[in-house]
Amino acid sequence: MNTKAIYAACLFAALNICTLSARAEADVAPRTYTYGTQLDIRKVLSLTEDATPSCGVVNAQLTYLDSQSRTQVLDYRKFADNCNSQN
Repeated sequence: MNTKAIYAACLFAALNICTLSARAEADVAPRTYTYGTQLDIRKVLSLTEDATPSCGVVNAQLTYLDSQSRTQVLDYRKFADNCNSQN
């Protein structure tokens, strides 16, 4: 077996793993954060927010693993990241 075939097989396997994890996250219904919500976060997988050209409050989403290694999604509101660069 030549090296190109081995590289292609490894790439194909990696893409399949990424696709399976994306499908698993898509099946999780997001919860909306409210003050006092008890969070059980073992590992943060991703942080996303709505794109906005100006400073202001935006919708954001936290995807994480809980202590049982289940994927959870939490919707919340926050100041946009670009507010940090403005005075």
